[in-house]
Amino acid sequence: MLRKMVSIDEEKCNGCGLCITACHEGALQLVNGKAKLVSDSYCDGLGACLPDCPTGAISIIEREAVPFDEEAVKMHLAARGAQPNPPQPPCGCPGSSARVIAKDAGHGRVELKEARSELRQWPCQLKLVPANASYFDGAQLLIAADCTAFAYANLHGFMRNKVTLIGCPKLDAVNYAEKLAEILKLHDIKSITVLRMEVPCCGGLVTAVKEALAASGKIIPWRVVIIGTDGSIRED
Repeated sequence: MLRKMVSIDEEKCNGCGLCITACHEGALQLVNGKAKLVSDSYCDGLGACLPDCPTGAISIIEREAVPFDEEAVKMHLAARGAQPNPPQPPCGCPGSSARVIAKDAGHGRVELKEARSELRQWPCQLKLVPANASYFDGAQLLIAADCTAFAYANLHGFMRNKVTLIGCPKLDAVNYAEKLAEILKLHDIKSITVLRMEVPCCGGLVTAVKEALAASGKIIPWRVVIIGTDGSIRED
């Protein structure tokens, strides 16, 4: 049948995830840092997600689609353990939602063992590094979200033999794509690893790398590793 449906422009989507929480039917989810429609049958076509999109990536179009299925939505939400109209965190961002991460407290005093740092250059903040620094020549890049250092215990394993750049796309007032594009244009970068958290706002790192690669005109092998808030590797 011909009916109104949500349409998402991947080029405009910055992976903030605000549309995910705005959709009461659970019809949207993040896939590789971009909002995606899970199933046509979950979308009522009313567009409650539109006002929450900061980049204007969402629109309503008329196209062929299966009918909206309210019962399927209820089953979908139940399977996710979600509730219609879920409570929103104070700032509206799911990445800022407070939670407790259960850990084994262990027994007795914790012994701190000296570990070797794998940091190869300074500064390491993406907004501070000079794009023309010689340590970028022939380098493998690790572009890591700030929070990964505290969530993932073996971060330095990812840093080994790489130039590490860290940042927070939500809090840093800087255009990462422009800075990275300049670095890629000036140097022979061998590979890029993006280490991000599972929270939606971290998708901005992935978007910046995509834009930088396109702007540089270079083909460089790259991959994305997603770290869960519990410290596990969710996707590689």
